[in-house]
Amino acid sequence: MMDEMDFENRIVASGYTPEDNDIEISLRPQHIDDYIGQEKVKENLRIYIEAAKTRCEPLDHVLLYGPPGLGKTTLAGIIANEMGVNFRVTSGPAIEKPGDLAALLTNLNEGDVLFVDEIHRLSRAVEEVLYPAMEDNALDIIIGKGPSARSIRLDLKRFTLIGATTRAGQLSAPLRDRFGVIFRLELYTPEELAGIVKRSAGILNIGIDEDGALEIASRSRGTPRIANRLLKRARDFAQVLGKGTIDLESAQLALNRMEIDELGLDNIDRLLLSSIIKFYKGGPVGLETIAAAIGEEAVTIEDVYEPYLMQIGFLSRTPRGRMVTPAGYAHLGIPTEGQQTLF
Repeated sequence: MMDEMDFENRIVASGYTPEDNDIEISLRPQHIDDYIGQEKVKENLRIYIEAAKTRCEPLDHVLLYGPPGLGKTTLAGIIANEMGVNFRVTSGPAIEKPGDLAALLTNLNEGDVLFVDEIHRLSRAVEEVLYPAMEDNALDIIIGKGPSARSIRLDLKRFTLIGATTRAGQLSAPLRDRFGVIFRLELYTPEELAGIVKRSAGILNIGIDEDGALEIASRSRGTPRIANRLLKRARDFAQVLGKGTIDLESAQLALNRMEIDELGLDNIDRLLLSSIIKFYKGGPVGLETIAAAIGEEAVTIEDVYEPYLMQIGFLSRTPRGRMVTPAGYAHLGIPTEGQQTLF
């Protein structure tokens, strides 16, 4: 059974871990020309930034959404740098009361960027305060209680709100409609990730060749955060068991020792697939049943493990439950004999 601490230490988890803080701060590009990948987003963003600077206006409010680990926080910081303004960072769960948001907004200078991570987790009361701030650069504050209560309006300096979320569908329609610029970040190609790995290796002073970088990139699930994490672990193996430089052989050794296969699946991914095949003939099987079989919370399976397995076509959700696809059988080297055909 994998407990909570095991999950936090799962090296191919795309979610943020405390160890990532030092890694990401040092490796994050500061300017748009240094940001690798997301070409369509960058092309449009350059135009929006240039136009806003020409008009001497703040950039319109921006919503960034997509899977975790793709660089939403990094891109928000780049926007602030390109606009030449201050960058303030907070998160949806951290803003508990309307007063917390009011304190943040009243301390912003002209044109500043306020970045709100996990913006879908803002409470409804906080959202109501945010609406006039985004539209009219004003705060509506209620003073007093009962019959003597009165509303006053405080003017705010013009600012740019950048919201980031992994669950755009959970954003309320009124809040989503107030963003003038909406970008969806896509998973990276192995070639793009290889470029990120080589750039990170240079910053960390790690020797790496083209084949070693591509090997790490191809097993990183299309996610820069995972690629940088694997790079640091591959460095350890190269320094202790290799020649100090990450080449194809040392990268393969490190990744195999960490039980990460050529598609980026770890032992928990393979356990999930093999359990469905072994105990339930490949499915269909319900989510709660799978959770009990592998000793993991159903919500963790749904939010953490399933998305990538579905993206690569190894798992399918049907009205009757989850099923392992023929591709999933093939990857595990298990014959598909006896598998039900409900695809």
